[in-house]
Amino acid sequence: MCSHCRARDARRACVAAFCATIALAACQREQRDLDPHVEPLAGQATPLSGLNPGEDRPAPIRSSNGAGFEKNAYAISEGQRLFAWFNCSGCHGNGGGGIGPALMDDVWRYGGSIEQIHASIAQGRPNGMPTFRDKIPDAEIWQLAAYVRALSGNVPKAAAPSRGETISVTPPLTRVPEQPPKPADSVSPER
Repeated sequence: MCSHCRARDARRACVAAFCATIALAACQREQRDLDPHVEPLAGQATPLSGLNPGEDRPAPIRSSNGAGFEKNAYAISEGQRLFAWFNCSGCHGNGGGGIGPALMDDVWRYGGSIEQIHASIAQGRPNGMPTFRDKIPDAEIWQLAAYVRALSGNVPKAAAPSRGETISVTPPLTRVPEQPPKPADSVSPER
């Protein structure tokens, strides 16, 4: 074999190695945490208040779990699936309200942070909201809380699911205007 042919074969081998390296690097372009680790809230129960005028509001519980779920597109879409699966629409009417309060507005009786929504689902609330602590795994409660928070537009647009799997009268979550929760002292007692 002549030197010209050997040089050509060497170039081809280099190009093939380069293409293989690029192809392998492209396979690892996105990694999702599909089974996020959930840290327990150290046995803390969210304190409930009697909602009396002038009463001090309980301090919100901060957890490292919430941030991982509310900005995770997979967690929000799983929460959407669980919302339908557990028939949350039976009381909350696809987020617009019904027997239970609306989830798409800026009025949050027990707080609108993901930790407070998690506490409402896990511990229940007086006058209607049942507790789901021992009925649903904690990771699924966090996914539900992430989806409920997304219903009011409080989620990054990149994480919000753009469409549901069924026909819906509500706009996709990427089109819902953000509804930041109002402070607890501005919520009217009749809601």
